[in-house]
Amino acid sequence: MTVNSGSPAWYLRRLSRMGPREVGGRVGDAVRRRRWRSEPPDCPSVTGARFTAVLPAGTFAAIPPDAAKRLIAEADRLMYGHAEFFGVVRDDLTDPDWWCDPKTGRRAPWGYAFDVPYRNEDAVGDIKQIWEPSRHQYLTQLAAAYAITGDERYAERVAEHLRSWWTANPPLRGVHWISGIELGIRLLSWVWIRRLLDGWPGAAGLFEGNPVALNQIWHHQRWLAAFPSRGSSANNHVIAEAAGQFAASCAFGWFPSSARWRTGALRSLERHLRSNTFPSGLNRELATEYHGLVLELGLAAVAEADAADVPVPATIRLVLLRMTDALAAVVDNRLRPPRQGDADDGHGLVVDGAGTDRWASLLATGDAVFGRLAWWPTVTGTDVRTPLLAALIRPYANKGTAPAVARPASRPGHFADAGMTILRGPAEIWCRCDGGPHGFLSIAAHAHADALSVEVRHDGVDVLADPGTFCYHGQPEWRQYFRSTLGHNTLQLDGSDQSVSGGPFLWTRQAHSRVLVADASDASDGGTARWCAEHDGYQPSVHRRRVELTAASQELRIVDEVSGQHGPRRAVRLAFHLGPAIAADLADNRAVLTWTRDGEDRSAVLDLPGQLSWRSHRGETDPPLGWYSPGFGRKEPATTLVGTGFADGSAPLGEFTTVLRFRGPGDE
Repeated sequence: MTVNSGSPAWYLRRLSRMGPREVGGRVGDAVRRRRWRSEPPDCPSVTGARFTAVLPAGTFAAIPPDAAKRLIAEADRLMYGHAEFFGVVRDDLTDPDWWCDPKTGRRAPWGYAFDVPYRNEDAVGDIKQIWEPSRHQYLTQLAAAYAITGDERYAERVAEHLRSWWTANPPLRGVHWISGIELGIRLLSWVWIRRLLDGWPGAAGLFEGNPVALNQIWHHQRWLAAFPSRGSSANNHVIAEAAGQFAASCAFGWFPSSARWRTGALRSLERHLRSNTFPSGLNRELATEYHGLVLELGLAAVAEADAADVPVPATIRLVLLRMTDALAAVVDNRLRPPRQGDADDGHGLVVDGAGTDRWASLLATGDAVFGRLAWWPTVTGTDVRTPLLAALIRPYANKGTAPAVARPASRPGHFADAGMTILRGPAEIWCRCDGGPHGFLSIAAHAHADALSVEVRHDGVDVLADPGTFCYHGQPEWRQYFRSTLGHNTLQLDGSDQSVSGGPFLWTRQAHSRVLVADASDASDGGTARWCAEHDGYQPSVHRRRVELTAASQELRIVDEVSGQHGPRRAVRLAFHLGPAIAADLADNRAVLTWTRDGEDRSAVLDLPGQLSWRSHRGETDPPLGWYSPGFGRKEPATTLVGTGFADGSAPLGEFTTVLRFRGPGDE
């Protein structure tokens, strides 16, 4: 059952997932919001403010020429007003309307920030389309282009847009003062804009010499100190809030409250980085894009600490080290990580142009800061961000407070705490098996109903694909589909999801999984890698899945078993979602899959369980089925194979075997 976010039923369900301490905190927030409704106070007077958190001399000379070229090309597009946010191409960025959603044409209403119904697309428009430009990450790109080229046109455009935004968005008025993650990321952008514009004669007059800028910076930090994300909402949002607050209080430490804000933000950052991260290094939301976001935010915060010579707890660096090693362990041979859970294309710091590989960039930064291990994949791409961060962050090995830590001697394949297992085989076969927790915290906001799902790639090409996310607000039928059980490569019983949704970011009942076997030994040496897990989402039945990847035959075998139910038979649907590059010829229960990689034709055979009736679906809308989302706000048709039938009333109810065999060049 899907409940619209913001409805009375949703509020009741949301309240049921909170503990007493969180409820008390939110009551205090509500009281504070009422008190703040009156005219905001003035920023304390600031005299003699100076910006000292500059980049060391010679930093820009370390930027690879091709990375600089990509950035400048992006900056030139921005100068002409061209940009794309979540699949919507815009040409109005020379003079943006900060409150308008170009997708729907709606403008968010004016008024006290906490009165704006931002979840209601009919009233506001697509909130992410409105919020994204106001993170000002396109301005960090323009500022970086100025720093590299010295061309003052870029700096002048940045100044023009900042002044426009500050005028249009006074403190506590309008849609840009609602969400803490937006304020936190915006502060981080402003810190880097000021740093990158340091050689421009107008930089001081734009920031520390500008009462309007000082007022905005102060009010952003006052807001973040007052309204942190709490309890069941303390996921990646609270890390963005703390990182932005910490960065601003280090780089813009000009206010009477700066030291207090800095101490509080650092305490929050340390606590939540630990609580949001498994000991293995994977992010507890089990949503890979948020692993990337949190890692970027953490690295940016440490950069500010080192630039300001502010000591940070050793645990912060240790968590970031483990996150980086975990990322290196789970990517495929093309450096693509799993497509697991929600993804909204959110970034912590953007200074690169289009075509820069986000994951390669993070691994390059990890190499510069922590040092790569022998088993890490090779990174061949270049980026602008790594030299900038590396110029500020002290290398991990040189930190006297860095604890001795045993890093993995070989590439991990199984992450027991996260329930993620990566099976690797010959010809660059990569398979992710999901036997982990449903999600993070009581609401599991960014989880999908994907227990025991698999994701299979061949040389980086999605063969059995995780379809992605597509949207959050405004299109509930699509939000429901992309996070449903049917929307993943797993088995569904009786037409229901394994976990029960109570809204677009809320789960009221969560399936529990456990891994029984995880032999993730690399199968490329001629052996067989094995995995087995089960979940209880269809009580009293249990769904168990076994996966075997055999090197000699380049074969992946998936066996699904339903057991534990002695009543009437149960309806079964087994789905396999193919990547958008895969063409499928389905005949009875066999599908021949073909695709092209780097100009070479490749193929595989998918033998499906014969006791089910199989159909191919592609680009269907009523209801949605057969789609792939390459990024937030974008979707494209892709083939989904769905087998339907019944499991009888005996125990076990049924065993369904699927075999995927990759063909070599001479195979028939």
